[in-house]
Amino acid sequence: MLNNRKMGIYTLGFQEIGGTHIAVAGGKGANLGELARISGIEVPGGFCITTDAFKEVTSGAEIGRLLERLAGLEVGRSQEIAALGRELRGTIEATDMPEMVREEIMKQVTKLGEGHAYAVRSSATAEDLPHASFAGQQDTYLNVLGHKAILEHVSKCWASLFTDRAIIYRIQNGFDHRKVSLAVVVQRMVFPEVSGILFTADPLNSNRKVVSIDASFGLGEALVSGLVNADIYKVRGGEIIERKVAAKKVAIYASQAGGTRAQEIEPENQELPTLTDEQILRLERLGRQIESHFGSPQDIEWCLANGKFYVVQSRPITTLYPVPEAIDGQNHLYVSVGHQQMMTDAMRPLGLSTWLLTSPRKMAVAGGRIFVDVAQDLATPMGRKVVLDVLGKSDPLVRQAVMEILERGDFLDINMDESPAGSAQGPPPHDFFALNSYDPSIVHELIGRSEASIAALTENIRTRSGTELIDFILDDFQQRKTQADPQSFGVIVTAMNAAQWLNEKMSEWLGEKNVADTLSQSVPHNVTSEMGLSLLDVADVIRPYPEVVSYLRDVNDDHLMDGMRALHGGAEAADAINGFLARYGMRCAGEIDITRTRWAEKPAILIPLILSNIRNQEPGAGKRKFEQGRQEAARKEAELLNRLRELPDGEQKAEETRQMIALMRSLAGYREYPKYAIVSRYFVYKKALMEEAARLVDAGVLRETEDIYYLEFEEIRGVILSRTIDYQVIDRRKEAYGHFEKLTPPRVMTSDGEVVTGKHSHENLPEGAIAGLGVSAGVIEGRARVVLKMEEADLEPGDILVTAFTDPSWTPLFVAIKGLVTEVGGLMTHGAVIAREYGLPAVVGVDNATRLIADRQKIRVHGTEGYIELL
Repeated sequence: MLNNRKMGIYTLGFQEIGGTHIAVAGGKGANLGELARISGIEVPGGFCITTDAFKEVTSGAEIGRLLERLAGLEVGRSQEIAALGRELRGTIEATDMPEMVREEIMKQVTKLGEGHAYAVRSSATAEDLPHASFAGQQDTYLNVLGHKAILEHVSKCWASLFTDRAIIYRIQNGFDHRKVSLAVVVQRMVFPEVSGILFTADPLNSNRKVVSIDASFGLGEALVSGLVNADIYKVRGGEIIERKVAAKKVAIYASQAGGTRAQEIEPENQELPTLTDEQILRLERLGRQIESHFGSPQDIEWCLANGKFYVVQSRPITTLYPVPEAIDGQNHLYVSVGHQQMMTDAMRPLGLSTWLLTSPRKMAVAGGRIFVDVAQDLATPMGRKVVLDVLGKSDPLVRQAVMEILERGDFLDINMDESPAGSAQGPPPHDFFALNSYDPSIVHELIGRSEASIAALTENIRTRSGTELIDFILDDFQQRKTQADPQSFGVIVTAMNAAQWLNEKMSEWLGEKNVADTLSQSVPHNVTSEMGLSLLDVADVIRPYPEVVSYLRDVNDDHLMDGMRALHGGAEAADAINGFLARYGMRCAGEIDITRTRWAEKPAILIPLILSNIRNQEPGAGKRKFEQGRQEAARKEAELLNRLRELPDGEQKAEETRQMIALMRSLAGYREYPKYAIVSRYFVYKKALMEEAARLVDAGVLRETEDIYYLEFEEIRGVILSRTIDYQVIDRRKEAYGHFEKLTPPRVMTSDGEVVTGKHSHENLPEGAIAGLGVSAGVIEGRARVVLKMEEADLEPGDILVTAFTDPSWTPLFVAIKGLVTEVGGLMTHGAVIAREYGLPAVVGVDNATRLIADRQKIRVHGTEGYIELL
């Protein structure tokens, strides 16, 4: 076996290689070795030229010098990448192959048969890994004939490690060019009638129960290179559920002189199916067998020759989103919590643990995100109504996806006929007198209770440490869940229902849409919108002091306050910033994840926002913007009441409307407060946990304080008690988190792994327009600024912010924009609420907005109708 071989072995037969030998055989070679071990799987014979051989060839000083230069390049330096890659390839191909390497290759070829044709294929050590697929990054050569040609093509494969696309892919995925080696697979050719690719999970929707087969005549090269359309067959549980037979005008076959050639297919044969039903089902069984062996969904290359299927490659499918674990054998329907909370980024284990422990209901974790299983809720008419109503307000695309699953009827066993009348269309009209039930003073009372509770928490946690601290936090989590204030939820729902009443009645009585958007501008007690205006006040304090402004432009460290106080106006500036942080310092981007860096921990995050306000806003802008919004709402109210009084029963309608406006405006601002309270508690917990982490670092238990982010609460307790930690676990979790960050979480996913995407339904959508959900009325034209990270925003007055999602930390940007477009969101999510209060036309739930809209492109946002035009 391999482990008993001496160092410097340059070739290994497939039978000597297994899945653990990536370092010597590369991903492709290791997988082929594994495949050759599976009983009943036919793998054409072959061998690997190991990475030892590659290292012999590339060990020269010249190649080492070029690799050092390459290691210093970034993706944007494309011309330098191309030049260095070209030089590296030329140097490798010109290097004489060592005699020992050449001899071992010839021995293996002689053993397999000199008269045969061979495929020579690259196999990188960073290839076909569970979290990264380098498929297609290096070269493959088919139908190679003779010793000389085989040796030449081995050198070409080694050189292909440095094609532009391979270099760029490694840079993007964090692989060191100096540490990646290349093995080469030499494999006997099979000359198939049909070849193709088999996915053991549907590549379109990720359904793990569906096998998808692409097939074409001849060699698979035509299929992989996109020269031909493939037949597509889909199979589930031994049943062919879909077949699409394509017109196949050309096939690739082996050329007698070596290499391959394209050959036209006779017209009468172009639309013949490539596979029989029996062959399709045989392929499904073969795919499931290989998947079972590797333990994960696979992307399998196969070919059919003389009635026999051969497998020439299998690699993990790296693009699938992980499915939450379920062991009960039942069907589950998972809805993304991140899409409800406006934070779809991956979370570290401590962040996940905190959210799960504070949540009142059981949730599932997959890919570093949290999901809630709504299958049982959907089983009853009342549960169905609640789920669909709640989802419809937070993210209509989630609601649409859930409805699609329900209407299909093939996944959840639910009798939709029992559904309450009208639930599919939305809740019944709201009763005026049932709504008008809260005294506006309740908001003051609720905020007072919350602030007193946080003050008590801050005082009581001070003296806790060690396991006592963990117990204290866990007990506080439990108390929060068991002592939830029903009045808090009631106030929020009442404000939402009041807004809906106003929209429905004004549409019915006056024919005007979305009046609540204007009426909800500058409502009191909105802690998030007040935060954006407060940062304008900070800018007002700093603006008169040029020396401080200049200092802030240049400083970029965590001790900016220290140097600022020595400047003229520095003390005033520091006090203003510290005052803001005392009120809002617990906030940050992705704030529902306790491990994210808070503004109070890194005040420098705020400096670009403050400087932008100084540059783009006039003194007093905060108070002026609030007053402008309040007056606009008051004007709208007066206009509506005057028009209503002219209708039959006008006085009564006007009085009901006046009361409903007062109710909505007095309660709507509270919508943002509960999250502020949760995040405030999180920051109290975090400060105490980081102090504990610092003690563990001082004791030599943790390497750095932030390693605590990769532990759950009970694990932290174990580390405190044992004074030891398994860093292999920490390192694995860090690697997994890095992978999860690159994944795009689905809104809705079944326990089969199927990703279901809803669609906006728009009548008379203009040609070329992009559909979304209008959440803040009005139409605005302007320059789109596509921003993926808040701290990287470079906005000017009149810009329209286009981003994936916004949480409260983005609010300071809203004072500088004229409109908002997001990929995630619904009527009552953060961005929508603040956009309405600031009077910004907004469209949310726009799939792929950050890709469909180019940065600096002129666009028109239709906030009332819910679409965007590219101008």
